[in-house]
Amino acid sequence: MIDILIQRYDRQLLIYLCILAVIGTIMLYSASWYESFASSNGKTDMLFLQNHLKRLLIGVVFLFSFILIDYRKLKEISPYLIIISLFLLIITKGYYLLNGYSWYKPARWLYFGSISFQTSDIARFSIIIFMAYYADKKRESLKGFQLGLLPALSVLTITMALIIIQPDYSTALMIGLIGIIILFIGGAKTSQLSLSCSGALLVGIPILLSREYRYNRVISWFGSWFGVNNHSDIGYQANESLKSLGNGGFFGVGLGNSIEKNHFLPTPHTDFIFAIIGEELGFVLGTVPVLTLFVLIFLRGLKISKKCTDPFGVFLSIGIAFNLVLYAFVNAAVVTGIFPVTGLQMPMVSYGGSGMVINMAMMGILLNISQSRRSVGGNRGWSPTLYA
Repeated sequence: MIDILIQRYDRQLLIYLCILAVIGTIMLYSASWYESFASSNGKTDMLFLQNHLKRLLIGVVFLFSFILIDYRKLKEISPYLIIISLFLLIITKGYYLLNGYSWYKPARWLYFGSISFQTSDIARFSIIIFMAYYADKKRESLKGFQLGLLPALSVLTITMALIIIQPDYSTALMIGLIGIIILFIGGAKTSQLSLSCSGALLVGIPILLSREYRYNRVISWFGSWFGVNNHSDIGYQANESLKSLGNGGFFGVGLGNSIEKNHFLPTPHTDFIFAIIGEELGFVLGTVPVLTLFVLIFLRGLKISKKCTDPFGVFLSIGIAFNLVLYAFVNAAVVTGIFPVTGLQMPMVSYGGSGMVINMAMMGILLNISQSRRSVGGNRGWSPTLYA
C-alpha cells in the first residue's frame, strides 16, 4: 500500500531522507550512550536513543500526513498559522515571567503536561508557509515597498523580535534569512531588500553584542582566527569540537570509539554531533557523505520547485530546501570553527523533538509538491526570479 502511495512522489528525495535519518539515529546512539548511562545512574545506555526514536516516529506520522494533504490548502490557513505562532511566542515569554523568572532567563519551551515544544520551531514553519503565500498573493506588487514588501518585512521583524527576546538570536537570524530568500525569489527588488537588511544589521549587531555571553562568543571566535583565546571557558566547546574532528582525521577512529563524547565535548548528541561523526567516521566516510546528503536533498528541492507550475508551490519548496541546507551547513560551520558557537542543530541528525517533527513535516510538504504538476489558473508562463 505504501509503495503504491509513494510511487507518485520524488523517490530520490525520500531515499536521501531515509538514509540521513538512519545515519542520524546510529550516530545519535553512538554520541549519547555514555551520557545516557551517566544520566540514568547506570541503568541504560539507550535513554536518548529511545526518546529520539519516539520523536522520529511522530515525525514520520507528520511526514505522511503532509504527503496526503494537498499543500495548496496551507494557503488558506497561512495567516492564521502566523497569528498562532506569534501568540505562542508571546505566551512562552509571558509564562516564564509570570513564574518569577528573570527577563534574561531562556524562555524557549512551552509545556503542556508531559509534552513540550520549542515555539520558535513552530514560528519557523509558519514563516516559510506565510512568506510563500504572501509572495504568491502579492507577486504583482511585491516590487513596490509600501504596499508590497513592507507588510511582509513587518511580519518577519515582529516574529524575529519575539524570538530574540527568548533569547534565541541564531534562530531569529535564520528565520529572517529564509524569509528574505523567499521574498527575493518572489520578485522583490534587490535594492530594497539590501537596504532593509542593512538597516536590520545596524539594529541587530548592537543587540547581538548587548549580552555578555554572545559578546564573549564573538570575541573568542575572532581570537581563534588569530591564535588568541582570551576566553578559554567560552571557547571550550569550540576547541573540543576541533579536537574531535582532528582525532578523526580522514577515516575516523571507528564507530563508537570517540574520546571527546566521554564528557570532554559538551552536548555531543545535540549541537555538536557533527564533530562526533567526524571523529568516529572521519572526513571521507563521515562528514563529507552527511553534507553531500544535505546538498542532494537541497538540489531535489530546487528541481521540484523548477518543475512546479504553481507559484505558491515554487516559493514553498524553495523555502523548505533552503531551510534544511542552511541549518545543516551553519551547524557544520560552527563545529569546524568557521562560525561562532550558536544553538542551531543539524536537521534529522541532532537530538531534538520539535525540530525533528517540524523538519519531517516540511519534507512531507516538499514530497507533496513533487507529485503535483497541475497549473493554477493564470499562472502559465510565470517564472520566479531564480529561473528568470
